[in-house]
Amino acid sequence: MAKRCDALIVGGGLNGCTMALALARAGLSATVIERTPRDDSLKPDFDGRGYALALASKRMLEALGIWNRVADRAQSILRIVVTDGRAGDGPSPLLLEFDHAELDEGPVGFMLEDRYLRRALSEALAECPNVTRVHGRNVIAHEVTDSDVCAEFDNGGTARGTVLVAADGQNSAIAHREGITYAGWPYGQTSLVCAIGHERPHNGTAHQFFMPGGPLALLPLPGNRTSIVWTESSKTAERIRMMDADGYIDALGPAVGGFLGEIRLEGDRYSYPLALSVANRFAKRRVALIGDAAHRVHPLAGQGLNAGLKDVGTLVEVLVRAHRRGEDIGALDVIERYQRWRRFDTATLAAATDSINRLFSNDDGLVRSLRDIGMGVVNAVPTLRRGLMREAAGLTGDLPKLLQGRPI
Repeated sequence: MAKRCDALIVGGGLNGCTMALALARAGLSATVIERTPRDDSLKPDFDGRGYALALASKRMLEALGIWNRVADRAQSILRIVVTDGRAGDGPSPLLLEFDHAELDEGPVGFMLEDRYLRRALSEALAECPNVTRVHGRNVIAHEVTDSDVCAEFDNGGTARGTVLVAADGQNSAIAHREGITYAGWPYGQTSLVCAIGHERPHNGTAHQFFMPGGPLALLPLPGNRTSIVWTESSKTAERIRMMDADGYIDALGPAVGGFLGEIRLEGDRYSYPLALSVANRFAKRRVALIGDAAHRVHPLAGQGLNAGLKDVGTLVEVLVRAHRRGEDIGALDVIERYQRWRRFDTATLAAATDSINRLFSNDDGLVRSLRDIGMGVVNAVPTLRRGLMREAAGLTGDLPKLLQGRPI
């Protein structure tokens, strides 16, 4: 039995671990319950996974003392180029281009490999006496009472906390037991994720190439390496997924084009079926949903982890403020403050990514012409361009203190 804590966090991924660290930095206690054994998530080898961290997310990691542990491993995104076209035909001449020099605050974002961020969070948590980590355990049941919530493990053990945070990803078991439903639909698309090494430098440039089957994102990693998020129809993606490494590169090459020179696979390959999914509630008495347990959006804007970190920053601020006022942090009216703060922003992000995907993931000639003209117009108007850059950097809206780089 783990000792009673302020927050039980189910899910030891990046959102769950960041939540525990943020609470600990503010003086609250947390227990993180993780399915994976202790060492499985801390393998040092490059596995191909990387994240595009918005500037606001980087500020949050700075405020939590994480960024200084990983800064020398990060790649600044200095330029973003958005184009439209077909694999093998090259992009449309009308494009949308963002340069970091136009943003006073610095680069729009940073690329960071999973292995470095995960290890830095783990090391920071190990230094927090008010954080307990339970490895290799599933939560098979939980009970909400007037005073706390009790989680039951698959080995018969239990843990108690004032609030239960569901960071257990899509198809959240906690949300299911709470009767929380989701609105959304499948896209009929799958993202193929990998990393490539290449002959020529990327110069810190990220590319978003919209093709009829779905967008292709090329995100710069340190050195001559690039993270790939390649979206295709699920049928096409499954055929590509089954190819050997040489066949995979042969299929990817026409989409990437020749500007990086010869390319090769580095690390593992992954595939993720895509869907829009937003929980009808992010909060119930003593229960809050964060990250993929609360929402899944199309990856075309690279906002998945950033949206989860915004959940974390918001929920932590709500709980810490309530705790300092002497309130019950698991009370429904407290948890619902988090829901109200995050609901509109999440709905806006879901609608925007869904609309962009529908607009660009087709090959209608008239639609292609109109959207290319639209990109050209936005590119020609500096005010519009800078506004989109600030949005991508996570600098707009009512930001919690951590995403401003300020302690709570």
